[in-house]
Amino acid sequence: MDDIDSAILGHLQRDARLTNRELAQKVGIAPSTCLERVRSLRARGVITGFHAAVQPRLLGRALQALVFARLRPLSREVISGFQVYLSELPEVVSVYVVSGDDDFIVHVAVPDIEQLHAFLMDRFSARREVVRFRSSVIYQQTGTRVLAPMTGSTYGEEP
Repeated sequence: MDDIDSAILGHLQRDARLTNRELAQKVGIAPSTCLERVRSLRARGVITGFHAAVQPRLLGRALQALVFARLRPLSREVISGFQVYLSELPEVVSVYVVSGDDDFIVHVAVPDIEQLHAFLMDRFSARREVVRFRSSVIYQQTGTRVLAPMTGSTYGEEP
């Protein structure tokens, strides 16, 4: 990763719809060089895809929450099976396997509090491996849309 790759990533994270010519102009390189660099970033797995950011409220999902869950027995098989189960649920935005008191944090988006309650009762409590869960409603969300490489580190470099 160099400064040009970082600039390319920054611009694409802000607007993935930029044409190659527009991106090259913003970064200050030739379009052919830009295209090769983007291809290299994709081939190395730095860029994993291009996505449209959406407003959940405008999709009928006005309520978002984080659900914290503890599973037992804790094994790779149980964790993997629960991940697969969650990833197939339409209410689930993202799933995190974490350390600490909880084993999972699940970001969900639903129409209202009644639907959140139904999701928790019908989807979470119905699973035998879930021994405890709790939820926190998200009032506001702020996120970093542009993730830059860590400077002065060896993150992402091969040993």
